[in-house]
Amino acid sequence: MFGLAIVTDLEVDMRGLQISLNQTQKIRLQSALESLESISLKANSDASVIVADTIPVNYEDGILKGHGTFDLHGEVVATVCGVVERVNKLIYVRALRARYKPEVGDIVVGRVMEVAPKRWRLDINYSQAAVLMLSSMNLPDGIQRRRTAVDELNMRSIFEENDVICAEVRGFQHDGLHLQARSQKYGKLERGQLLTVSPYLVKRRKQHFHHLEQYGIDLILGCNGFIWIGEHVDPAEDMMIEDQVNKFEQKGPKSEGNFGNLEEQERVYTPLETRRNICRAANAVRVLSTLGFIVTVEVIMETVNLSLSLNIDVHEMLGSEFCVLVAENEVERRTSSKKRG
Repeated sequence: MFGLAIVTDLEVDMRGLQISLNQTQKIRLQSALESLESISLKANSDASVIVADTIPVNYEDGILKGHGTFDLHGEVVATVCGVVERVNKLIYVRALRARYKPEVGDIVVGRVMEVAPKRWRLDINYSQAAVLMLSSMNLPDGIQRRRTAVDELNMRSIFEENDVICAEVRGFQHDGLHLQARSQKYGKLERGQLLTVSPYLVKRRKQHFHHLEQYGIDLILGCNGFIWIGEHVDPAEDMMIEDQVNKFEQKGPKSEGNFGNLEEQERVYTPLETRRNICRAANAVRVLSTLGFIVTVEVIMETVNLSLSLNIDVHEMLGSEFCVLVAENEVERRTSSKKRG
């Protein structure tokens, strides 16, 4: 099932990226996928199931049957194709290629769709828009206080339509899914790229924020399948720059001049080398998504390093040859990892 799932994604995504494989590349890729399927089945012999497969359980433990399971003639069978997950006594099947299902505490990346009274509505790749209340985020001045009518009038100066934002899932309320951004690590994202992958390719982990120091970039793996890659920003330094800009704007027309232009240019300028690193990391994510591989910071870094070691240009990373090389490299990585284990 693992190999077939990847081949299906590969055919669709490669048509989207206009990638064509020659006969040799098709044979190499098929061989790599078959090897990955073999490794996956040996490592997870009872983890992957299809519809009507029996899920082995111990009834003496008092199990709880969750989503994707059904009790049939005293046996627990799967009702969807996916991976069996066990959380304490709860057993459920996590379906592959399913829509994003929010959980409290999820780190998500979204785009502002609407600025409404006392709230922003965001697209987070969910079946409905998420809500970020004005009261659920830190104000630009950093002071904890009650939100006023003036704050509501200035909402568009904080976030406006099409801005990209990082936030955390707070929970469901009567009017929908609510987010919160009460930390310096959350907020507006600038000077980077927003990528979209299938949500099942991003696993929930303890850490979704990554600073790739050697490349000077930040990586945010949103649980909703939105991935942000941008220039590294130190929250403390970013706040200092915002304070300086705000003070400058408050001084009025008398202070306008070259200083303001230089300040703004310095704030938005991204060095050429950093932009190349952003594009290289973004293309690595695109290739991994095309192949249907789980997107983690380790695999992204390995893909980036592979392109650098082979002296492959950024634009060449989306070519068919590099896709095949990444698949073959993944086989080597998993094989060596299995031997070490």
